[in-house]
Amino acid sequence: MKKLLLILLIALVYSCSFQLKGKNGEPGKDGVSEIPKITSASIKASMEYLASDELEGRATGSKGIEKAAVFIENYLKSNAIQPYFKTYRDSFKLNGLEAYNIVGVIEGNDPILKNEYIILGGHYDHIGFGKTVEGDSIANGANDDASGTIAAMELGRYFAATKTNKRSILITLYDGEELGLKGSAHLAARLKGEGFNAYTMINFEMIGVPRAEGEIMAYMSGFENSNYAAKLNEYANEEIIGFFDKAQQMQLFRRSDNFPFYQELNIPAHAISTFDFTNFDYYHHVDDEADKMDYDHMASFINKMIPALEGIMNAPTKEVILKDE
Repeated sequence: MKKLLLILLIALVYSCSFQLKGKNGEPGKDGVSEIPKITSASIKASMEYLASDELEGRATGSKGIEKAAVFIENYLKSNAIQPYFKTYRDSFKLNGLEAYNIVGVIEGNDPILKNEYIILGGHYDHIGFGKTVEGDSIANGANDDASGTIAAMELGRYFAATKTNKRSILITLYDGEELGLKGSAHLAARLKGEGFNAYTMINFEMIGVPRAEGEIMAYMSGFENSNYAAKLNEYANEEIIGFFDKAQQMQLFRRSDNFPFYQELNIPAHAISTFDFTNFDYYHHVDDEADKMDYDHMASFINKMIPALEGIMNAPTKEVILKDE
């Protein structure tokens, strides 16, 4: 009964994030939907399930990650995001375990540009259990990386509803990141083998907490590898993505799910994060919990990404390029 009530609550939150208007733009009975809103409430509803104790830290091969996968599949289906493959699951074996990425697609509205794809993603697995603190041993992985997973899901919901994207969008949620980027590596290799026409890729990695006052809202790993950050800022009409000097020192570009897509597909592929190792004390810790996320920050960040991404998706030519080309 509790699980049923949770699902009904989440459905209510999503339905309330769409405004209805009449033919003259006023509320009416004809049920024409307005631009969907990405709200702190809709983000929180997803977070409180994906980072709940019921999912036991979403370790690869666990019952908890299976529950997370079903939740994500139902979210995509209920928001008219179609499976890219025969089903939403891109399955693979990992150390004898069953593993699966979740992949949905939103077709572009331009007859030519829809053949080019923008990939958005995040990893939905986590480490399962960690060092026990005050009787709690479940590493819920709210910031890492339920936050990035939800960002990709919410952006997918927005574009599936508005259909404002000329290029097609692949929504990709990865398994096996915590075991060495295994899910993204599998998917990137599969897409390459199928001749997939990828344009760019963004991986959302730990966007659940804000940076310090005075810092740029988010940073991009591999900032120097392409002009992606500059183009996103141009279309956002503000500087939302910046350079983080420690990202190169810590080799963050190679340590997140963007890297296999860069390797396999030779495209601009980066991770975007608001976690900079100074603003959250619970990396791979049992206290990485839903109640420690800043939902207003998350909603602000995701909403700022919408016009930035729309500019990339709808530009008549490929403006984002690798700098070593």
